Amino acid sequence: MRIVMVAARYLPFMGGIETHIHEVGTRMTALGHTVTVLTTDPTGKLAAQEDVDGLRIVRVPARPKNRDYYFSLGIFGRLLQDSWDVIHFQGYNTFVAPIGLLAAVRGRTPFVLTFHSGGHSSSLRRAVRPLQHAMLRPLVRRASQLIAVSEFEAAFFSARMRIDRDRFVVVPNGAWLPQPSMNGEASSAAHEHGGPLIVSIGRLERYKGHHRVIEAFPELLRLVPNARLRIVGSGPYEQALRHLVERMALTDRVKIEAIPSTERVRLADLLSSAALVVLLSEYEAHPVAIMEALSLRRPILVSDATGLRELAQKGLCRAVPVAARPRTVAAAMADAMAAPPASEQLALPDWDTCTRELICIYRRVLNGFTTGAGTVIDRGLGAAQPEL
Repeated sequence: MRIVMVAARYLPFMGGIETHIHEVGTRMTALGHTVTVLTTDPTGKLAAQEDVDGLRIVRVPARPKNRDYYFSLGIFGRLLQDSWDVIHFQGYNTFVAPIGLLAAVRGRTPFVLTFHSGGHSSSLRRAVRPLQHAMLRPLVRRASQLIAVSEFEAAFFSARMRIDRDRFVVVPNGAWLPQPSMNGEASSAAHEHGGPLIVSIGRLERYKGHHRVIEAFPELLRLVPNARLRIVGSGPYEQALRHLVERMALTDRVKIEAIPSTERVRLADLLSSAALVVLLSEYEAHPVAIMEALSLRRPILVSDATGLRELAQKGLCRAVPVAARPRTVAAAMADAMAAPPASEQLALPDWDTCTRELICIYRRVLNGFTTGAGTVIDRGLGAAQPEL
């Protein structure tokens, strides 16, 4: 199949969607499919076209440079310029999605959409989300298949966009990181200062909740006196977080640093050394970072909200209320650190299964499209093991 995945961002930018595309795209090419990633470059510094790990990466200019909503008419032209069997829109929350959806409709090319929804730190952006969803609904309803990464996300968009729940299938993100080297960051992190390490992971945005971990840390130090905190990520909230660390006199206990997307073993080293991994975000659909930590059997503490609650209900992690006070958060962190390690038999989704399910969707879409069968729905896809 000739598959194009359309996304606002791709590697070397960091994020869950970027990781998802890389993991499933490279597996698809290994199975003999042709995969193009059509994305944007707001920096103007990346290659317009390159082949990486078997994927063809095509980047078009986008504006504005320093915002995250990315307007790019180049997406429209490139989708109409080439011939594809199926278009897969990865993410919905920038202008890339509606521009691309319009091109797919005009070009009469079958397409699917995975929402990959996330939160936002701007109260204005959150306030206009219902209007955004209403405006997208006519285009989204034209998709041959709607894909959610969690049951929460499927139910949310079914209700918000007034689209029948049967139009959605759930295909979770995989849970995988390379094996830790135990020669680099893991061993040094484990012995530095001699105390347990807490890792708060995710883009540095206010809604991700890193500030809540920092605010709870003095209380945690009363319970675990030698604890340390590592905040892993980059983003616009970094300076505010650094000021908070200084104001709370935690500079000797807290380190803020990103790990490049290409340094996967380094991330595995760090997470494998963590006594606890934390994500106190206000909104997550199915966070790749937490699935990666779970693949290393790390104890996890998350917010009791959105898709994170779903993970806690499955027994994959512990949860604390979003509005919990610092003392409550600290107690929850201490309890999670003291809990028995996760079982090696813990059942987690994987990228191979995710890839198989997406290929199954594409084939059903193409069959329905060529036979005039209409919208493709696969209610039992989660259990399917199609031949590839």
